[in-house]
Amino acid sequence: MITEADILNEVIAPGEGGLAPESARSILELAFSESARMRMHGLMEKHREGEVTDEERDELEKYVRAGLFLDLIQAKARASLVSTGKDGAS
Repeated sequence: MITEADILNEVIAPGEGGLAPESARSILELAFSESARMRMHGLMEKHREGEVTDEERDELEKYVRAGLFLDLIQAKARASLVSTGKDGAS
């Protein structure tokens, strides 16, 4: 069965470059806010303790999907910087 992550992986092609260096750097600065990170942590704790409601589980799954998307586009951004030699590692 194909997942949303599989589809996004095909569309984004995180291992391939192709982004302008400025765009790649901007994408690498994207992150969850402190309040979002605190909310995710709270939801994960409730999930581990078996106290998460169905609504909270759905919310946590949305955070997970958003995080996976962010991981994919940031991987593409890093690959783009490496392929252009503008990754700062020179």
